[in-house]
Amino acid sequence: MTCRAPLCSFIAERSDMDNKLNIPKHVAIILDGNGRWAKSKGLPRNAGHVQGARVVEDMCEIVWNKGIEYFTVYAFSTENWSRPDDEVAALMKLLRNYMVNAKKRANKNNMCVRVIGDKTGLDKDLQDSIADLEQSTAGNTGLHFQIAINYGGRDEIVRAVRGLASDAKEGKIDPADIDAAMLNDRLDTGGLPDPDLLIRTCGEQRISNFLLWQLAYTEFYFCDAAWPDFNEAELDKAIESYNKRDRKYGGLKNA
Repeated sequence: MTCRAPLCSFIAERSDMDNKLNIPKHVAIILDGNGRWAKSKGLPRNAGHVQGARVVEDMCEIVWNKGIEYFTVYAFSTENWSRPDDEVAALMKLLRNYMVNAKKRANKNNMCVRVIGDKTGLDKDLQDSIADLEQSTAGNTGLHFQIAINYGGRDEIVRAVRGLASDAKEGKIDPADIDAAMLNDRLDTGGLPDPDLLIRTCGEQRISNFLLWQLAYTEFYFCDAAWPDFNEAELDKAIESYNKRDRKYGGLKNA
């Protein structure tokens, strides 16, 4: 099939621009706006969550094709348990449905999946499904996909500190040896690079207890699109904005 010259030219220019961009290695996203998206269309809130889950699956392929190696999404926070019972039940059902085909889909796409958060707060069947998914995909070398479920940044740090305190009490470590690197290794994200870029959708401009330790030098990008409307074009805008940032990590660029 032959495309029109202007379209071919645009595709070539877009590809050339992508090649020149500095692609973030790790992108984290706060998935916001599912309920508002559904309400704007006269649909129940759960319809927004269902559509949002579809977008997550699409974005896994899109980010990998752009050269992003790590992709972390905030799916369910420790505070989300306070939502109406029917909405929480619907979200847990959505998670169970995802788990049905997640292992097959992840292995087909060579994707390594990890769930971060306090998994002990989930029902036993979900804990078992998550453990099976993580074990089955641990050796995959494609996209590293992290899903934050029953996750809170403060809770994560408290759990890590408790683990270090317990080891110190049992004489396994010397408290004087505890440093930032040791604490970092005890976090749910231990072994992963910190996010280079955090995206939050639907116009909100806060981090809502997400990756508090890991976002120390992350670049933030906020967009108006609700998560169910987020697409490759919105991601491109975020990456282009990221490329305009001067990341100095507390130092001086020419030092």
